[in-house]
Amino acid sequence: METISVRTSSRNSFVEITQDVARVVNEKNWDNGILVVYTPHTTSAITINENADPDVQADMNSFLSKLIPNLSEFRHNEGNSDSHIKSSLVGCSETIIVENVQMVLGTWQGIYFCEFDGPRTRKVHLKFIKS
Repeated sequence: METISVRTSSRNSFVEITQDVARVVNEKNWDNGILVVYTPHTTSAITINENADPDVQADMNSFLSKLIPNLSEFRHNEGNSDSHIKSSLVGCSETIIVENVQMVLGTWQGIYFCEFDGPRTRKVHLKFIKS
């Protein structure tokens, strides 16, 4: 398993980590298998989405904040209850096919670390399973 660090700059943000993950795949010469990209934090998530237009991430952030606002009525009232719910909805991992030391992603796809309780420095674990 390899680990990369992600530094976030606001409470809610989407940070593209595609190049960081690709660098590890290349350095480790991971060839032909599947890659699990996983965050061990309960207030963050991993997703794959469009990376050509930054408005997509802004729209995702805006939608999630409207869908799950930060309310004081939550029973778990430490100020980040909305973050836990967002994390569960988006998910803590993605699985990516790797062929010939390259991740198989669509033309406009990027891997994003989703921060819902920042700013912080976070960890993302990468686990390669050879086929």
